[in-house]
Amino acid sequence: MMRSGFPSSAAEELAQETMLLVWKKASSFDVSRASVSTWIFTIARNLRIDRLRRENRPQVQSEPFDPSDQPDEPMTGEAIMMSSQRTERIRAALAMLSVEQAEVVRLSFFGDKAQTEIASELGIPLGTVKSRVRLALARLRQILDDLK
Repeated sequence: MMRSGFPSSAAEELAQETMLLVWKKASSFDVSRASVSTWIFTIARNLRIDRLRRENRPQVQSEPFDPSDQPDEPMTGEAIMMSSQRTERIRAALAMLSVEQAEVVRLSFFGDKAQTEIASELGIPLGTVKSRVRLALARLRQILDDLK
């Protein structure tokens, strides 16, 4: 392997891979087709070719670029203030809902629970949960219409 231009560490690695394959495929060796040394050198040559092909292959990006993988820009003071005001308005709008509607919205959106879980937790029918969510969202949309 070193004679074919591989550095000593790569040549040693290929020799180890060769011996591992010889050990695994010993049962497939056929004396009538070639001598043992020819068989081993053929395995080594094929591993060397595979290694060269792998090294010369252009690197393929494993995943397409996703902008969400990029870190967020630090928020400016103005953005922090606007976010704070928006959060406060949403809290105030939630306070304007009935207790039942607000509870269903909190469990659904902030508690990240499915509507079936909410129904069983509150001991009410699933249809009631769905109605409360629908009515609550319509009311919130009406209250927060100018936030778009």
